[in-house]
Amino acid sequence: MAVRVASLRPSQPRPGGSALHGAPFGEDDGMTLPGHIINAAGTLTRLSGAPFAPGVADAMAAADAVSVDMVAFHAYAGAKIAAATGAESGLATAGASAGLLLAAAACLARDDVARMNALPGGRGPTEIVVARSHRNSYDHAARVAGATLVEVGLPDPTAEAGRRDVEPWEVAAALGPETAAVYFTATRATYDLLPAVVDVAHAQGVPVIVDAAAELPPAANLRRFISDGADLVAFSGGKVLGGPAGTGLLAGRRDLIASAALQCLDLDVHPADFAPPAGFIDMARYAGLPRHGVGRSAKLGKHEIAGLLAALDCFLSKTDADRHARWLAVCERVAEALEGATIAHAVDTDRIPVVELTFPDAASARARDADLRARPLPVHLGTDPFRPAVLSINPVCLREADIESLLAALSD
Repeated sequence: MAVRVASLRPSQPRPGGSALHGAPFGEDDGMTLPGHIINAAGTLTRLSGAPFAPGVADAMAAADAVSVDMVAFHAYAGAKIAAATGAESGLATAGASAGLLLAAAACLARDDVARMNALPGGRGPTEIVVARSHRNSYDHAARVAGATLVEVGLPDPTAEAGRRDVEPWEVAAALGPETAAVYFTATRATYDLLPAVVDVAHAQGVPVIVDAAAELPPAANLRRFISDGADLVAFSGGKVLGGPAGTGLLAGRRDLIASAALQCLDLDVHPADFAPPAGFIDMARYAGLPRHGVGRSAKLGKHEIAGLLAALDCFLSKTDADRHARWLAVCERVAEALEGATIAHAVDTDRIPVVELTFPDAASARARDADLRARPLPVHLGTDPFRPAVLSINPVCLREADIESLLAALSD
């Protein structure tokens, strides 16, 4: 039997083709991905994340060539993540949201096997304290694990009603016997607050979970939040890291990482046969082996883990300046071709440079954005709810073949 491997290529919709801008998958005249777009909006999951870093596809193919003991492979990956982040241990996860779910589950159950089996229900502390200004759609992951979120503080700056946001004493006042963890969303505006929040939480024996999903670059952030005292930190693997879109990193305390791992691994095995490396999961801490946990639906396969580790290695082999220079070159090329375009964040190498297009008003920007997304080959630009008259071009997901198509679309 002859097998032909066709390249992926964009195409116009045709009779019988997909309504999502493509021909039927696997036709004899070639293969195209339904939903093919030009992604100038950035590493958004809904737009399929970032391109693979060099070596990722090869690592995933190599993983396909062999079978592995997944617990041993997870332990190996955990050690690599720990080395990269400065944490005691690590866990490869099915995205940052899965990392947050597992972090919450670990803080709720700790070493209690019966509690692992009961989540998202059961007895025990269920509260996770969070600043109101740190709430977002992704904290649903903590609620899936069985947590009840307790809000503190007022986001006055965001509401343009004042200068003060959450303060450490407000977090301290909310802690009590029912508190399982403190949830902290890392942004450039909140970095400096984390050490003080850690201090008040640790004073009462409460761990701190940090959502740092999109906080790369700079590369120093891989270690920053652990260094500041966070107990568990979740990163996305499919954004600037350049790993598979459905991957993430969870780094932190050894005991909490072990609890998280036990709540997502395949444990359909005789307890006497479950022998993970003690540095990854110390079974002497547990009364027995739990059943499949609340995070079992967020499992990760060997291909994704291999790709994630290759992406992490590639990321660490480059500097922020390397990445910034590559992105800036794309921005300069685009800006030069577009009248009225400006490059923002061009100097700070810890930020991603973008090209900004400013319109007379928000309605004009929305109309242009809708027009671009309605093209036969849709073009997605970045938008900002706080700057509705501006559309931005993020270079991270632009492949060489995309740039001319992008410029042609913007010139129409």
